[in-house]
Amino acid sequence: MKLKPQDLDRISALTLQHYNQRAGDFFEGTRDHDVSQNIAALLNHIEGGPPCAILDFGCGPGRDLKTFSDLGHIAVGLEGAAQFVEMARTYSACEVWQQDFNKLDLPPKRFDGVFANAALFHVASQELPRVLAELHATLKPGGVLFTSNPHGRNEEGWNRGRYGVYYDLATWRSHVLSAEFVELAHYYRPPGLPREQQPWLASVWRKAKAGAGR
Repeated sequence: MKLKPQDLDRISALTLQHYNQRAGDFFEGTRDHDVSQNIAALLNHIEGGPPCAILDFGCGPGRDLKTFSDLGHIAVGLEGAAQFVEMARTYSACEVWQQDFNKLDLPPKRFDGVFANAALFHVASQELPRVLAELHATLKPGGVLFTSNPHGRNEEGWNRGRYGVYYDLATWRSHVLSAEFVELAHYYRPPGLPREQQPWLASVWRKAKAGAGR
């Protein structure tokens, strides 16, 4: 059933409210999470040397934004939850844009890489093609998109106060390929565990250069 604009507004409002009300606890609970595998997956596929222009899409309180900046990259955060925006600006000392995922305003061909770690699964499935197209447009030709989402069997709906979509690999791949990205790699996380103990599906994609075939 197609969601109406008011439904999408409600999804955003309640999901962001969930994070705003728990911002401090979320920061403390995730600050020490090791996502170096994901950061390396993005940076290792970006062509050309640093500094790279990186958009941390759904940057939360700024953990990974700070890491990119500390590595010498030009990092910009994007976040919908107001509490996270202020925390990320303070923690990372980076520029952070407050934008709803359903109302993005991104500059064209600005970034070498987009890091969407635990973010895109909050986008309703009917809106995902638009969001992926906007991320494609904000990347430079040859730029790289990294995504990591909790995977499932394509369930969609509310889960503990947040709206989410839990794609399997085939469905996720279909969406991103349809947005004209080229697949580079995918893997499940955390590493070294049986698949049933790996809730996260990570994937890496490239925006084709002008004149290049898919």
